[in-house]
Amino acid sequence: MKLRKSRPRRRGRIEIIPMIDVMLFLLAAFMLASLSMQHIHSLPVNLPHGTAMTPQTRHPLTLTVTREGGLFIEQVPVSLEGLAGVLRAKLPVSTGEVTVAADSAAPHGVVVDAMLAAREAGVEHFLIAVKHD
Repeated sequence: MKLRKSRPRRRGRIEIIPMIDVMLFLLAAFMLASLSMQHIHSLPVNLPHGTAMTPQTRHPLTLTVTREGGLFIEQVPVSLEGLAGVLRAKLPVSTGEVTVAADSAAPHGVVVDAMLAAREAGVEHFLIAVKHD
């Protein structure tokens, strides 16, 4: 007499749909995490086009010059006369670097005057922000 097993033997199978769902979730999570890791400390201005090397991991202060000639340090408005004092207070001792994000239509004289005032405050290197094509 042949006895049958109470449960039929089934082969295991890998379900691919849940794995795809998990991978898409991970992709979205990593994309959102990478966007939140960007440190953008300037106001939105119309940057000139150009090519430049990507900056390294250090995060210098950002000096923004708007189309109207307004000056901002890390989104805080400053005057040209008070720029050197604000930079001395905020400038890290180890790096004397400032990123200049000037609008392409900003007055050239204001940008130069701001850079000269920053030089008086101890800034040794200027990084010019450009928009990649």
